[in-house]
Amino acid sequence: MTAVLAPPVTDRSTGRRADGATFAAFFVVVLMVVPARLILRGLPFALTPAEAVGLFAVLWWFCAHFTLTLGAAKGFNPVRTAIYLYAVAYLASYAQAAVAYLEPRQLELADHIGVIALALVGVALVACDGVRGRDRIDLVLKTAVVAGAILGVIGGIQFLFSYDPTLDVIVPGTRIRGEAPAILERNGLNRAAATTSHPIEFGVVCSMILPIALHYAFAARERGLPALRWWVACALIAAGLVFSASRSPVLGLIAAGLLLLSHWPARRRVQAIVALVFFLAVVRLAAPGLVGAIAGLFDNIGNDSSIRYRTADYAIALNAFEQHPLLGRGHGTWYPPYDIVFDNQYLLTTVEGGLLGVATLLGLFLTAIWAALRARALSTDATTRDLGLSLAASMLVPLVGCATFDLNAFETTSGIAFLFVGLAGALLRAVRAVPQGKEVVEAARDEKAVR
Repeated sequence: MTAVLAPPVTDRSTGRRADGATFAAFFVVVLMVVPARLILRGLPFALTPAEAVGLFAVLWWFCAHFTLTLGAAKGFNPVRTAIYLYAVAYLASYAQAAVAYLEPRQLELADHIGVIALALVGVALVACDGVRGRDRIDLVLKTAVVAGAILGVIGGIQFLFSYDPTLDVIVPGTRIRGEAPAILERNGLNRAAATTSHPIEFGVVCSMILPIALHYAFAARERGLPALRWWVACALIAAGLVFSASRSPVLGLIAAGLLLLSHWPARRRVQAIVALVFFLAVVRLAAPGLVGAIAGLFDNIGNDSSIRYRTADYAIALNAFEQHPLLGRGHGTWYPPYDIVFDNQYLLTTVEGGLLGVATLLGLFLTAIWAALRARALSTDATTRDLGLSLAASMLVPLVGCATFDLNAFETTSGIAFLFVGLAGALLRAVRAVPQGKEVVEAARDEKAVR
């Protein structure tokens, strides 16, 4: 009997087989376009469609490393090692908590959070090992930029018209989780959340994607390719950032901007500053009072009630940390409203995951930043070098954001952050795989083909 094999899935846009990049791009669309309040029906706990995709990513990655035909990269990669260490520390903390007595609500939440953490790890691993080559990295990142622009449009409608179009989105097999509104208010101004679960999350997502959008806009213009669409995407993403009217996105963008400005050529710095001034002027005309409201978040910051609330948590966190200093009390066991909300991922991870947990979380982001900058240093292609810089700048946003809000409590921010961690590893591998000088020739050939 002759076995009949099913034909491989093919990406019709390129004529090539679907691979890890196709999967990662699909994850981005589901994560950013499907409203975060929608969860799958029929499950005993809340699971978003994007998290379900992340769990499938774990299965794909596991199977791919037992074969040579599914396209997973083999060999040492520092980012993959950082992901491993993060996962092992998480598992050790969970094991310690599960061995000890946990109240039923704590154990249930620990299991739930553990499933979500597994999905995030799966996304990072698929991005690191399944996205092979610069063109496939571009596919995933360009998908994120387009999705970010869509979020900017939705956020603009929410902010300007006080109307939430996501309420009309119905996805078969899902149900609505909770009643949290997508439009909040601060000082008489709307705060948009787009498809995410909170305006802070929306703003941080825009801050992470904006450096990538700027990369493709500048790269297209400098190579003589159509660039208007990328500049429009940059404007929409930046608008989404300000429509969130939050402090955390601005702080993250400042950190990313300082890294970019310190390495950009002088001409690009001037152009970026002029564009920023023009953008702020347009925002002042379109939404009077918004720029002033955001600036007001940083005025008299020492007396700000939200700052005082965050810093008052330190003594409580220290007391909880001293009880379980190495592995913490277990992820998901610090449970609001029974426990105080930290609004600081580093504090929360220190309490729940101990020193090992917070060290591996920091190591995850720092390793990704190092990998992106290392790819920049090794590459001889100007576009690849700029992508490495932009990806490192994007990773600075969650690194800073973890100090101002509980990043892992929000599906969209954590999903994009872990995806970018994996892509940093993929970029380093792609650069190391190309002989010096060859990528310049390949870039010129690709440009000619586009023209």
